[in-house]
Amino acid sequence: MNKIELRDVVKTYDGKKNILEGISLDVREGEFFILVGPSGCGKSTLLRIIAGLEKISSGALMIDGKIANEMPPKDRNLSMVFQNYALYPHMTVRDNILFGLDVRKVPKAEQKERLAEAAEMLGLTEYLSRKPRELSGGQRQRVALARSVCSHAPICLMDEPLSNLDAKLRGHMRTEIRRIQRQLGLTVIYVTHDQVEAMTMGDRILVLHDGKVQQTGTPLELYNTPANTFVAGFIGSPQMNLAEAELLGDTLVLNHSLAVPLTDAERRNLPEGSHWKIGVRPEQIEFAAPDNRAASTVTLCSTEMMGNETQILFSVGAHTFTARWQGQYLLENGRAIHVQLSPDTFHFFDDETGALLRAALTIKGSDMQSA
Repeated sequence: MNKIELRDVVKTYDGKKNILEGISLDVREGEFFILVGPSGCGKSTLLRIIAGLEKISSGALMIDGKIANEMPPKDRNLSMVFQNYALYPHMTVRDNILFGLDVRKVPKAEQKERLAEAAEMLGLTEYLSRKPRELSGGQRQRVALARSVCSHAPICLMDEPLSNLDAKLRGHMRTEIRRIQRQLGLTVIYVTHDQVEAMTMGDRILVLHDGKVQQTGTPLELYNTPANTFVAGFIGSPQMNLAEAELLGDTLVLNHSLAVPLTDAERRNLPEGSHWKIGVRPEQIEFAAPDNRAASTVTLCSTEMMGNETQILFSVGAHTFTARWQGQYLLENGRAIHVQLSPDTFHFFDDETGALLRAALTIKGSDMQSA
């Protein structure tokens, strides 16, 4: 069954500008559902509406099949984990974790049992007598998670809970949160602006932009078949390369400068028309030998050495493209290099609306997904 449903939800503060516009979504029981988008897109506002901290201007919110537009937050049977941890500095870890249970007058024996379970699960047993100021950022976030686990609420809302942590700790906490969610069978709605978190944690992802839903789907659906140029550019790291494209005979010209030769088969596979926007993932741009007839010559802007791979940045008209090559390439900036671009790996978008016309026909590594 669907745990949470929104139908045509609109949020406005002044009656003129909509912060959220026509939002509809279904979050299934036991699902890890991600709300992702740039700052100011409305994702935290949407989460607060589900929590009951913001009023709906129009539309409907249902929790477990019941209309919840006017339902008080305390009756929604959910917990929330905030970006800033929201811990009481004068209380111990134990008291912070149990605070909600005290308010709800849960029997002391049951509180003790829940505390032991949550502390063990999150590795906090030895820290129960400490104050928040004596903990690291990662430990404080685990206290906030333990408080949520202790509530036994079947729905957990998380608002950018890892944004205050360093990169290594974020990676560890991503794994921990996902493990706990699966172990307890929680329904989680998780807000983030970090598309890496979205791709690695979510069962499904909803992409928001300017208060409107751009696309909803699994991580691979968004990566392989982005609905429009915004999703294409937002999902993926490094992001998808986007360019204007024009068909001239048997050549596809990108940004009025880079000529990509077409085979007869590639020519037949193009969508209707002669002008598009195209997108190509960095890993789809390959190194080519100078004598390769399908090669295109470009000027190297810079390289970013990652150790196991090299990111190659080169000019395509006034824009910079990024290629991702496995291995270590020590190349001099400003030199000419040869790359192979296959239009079968391009996504084609309408040049006016940005809507997807044709997804890439070939995706590197897709044959390994079922391995």
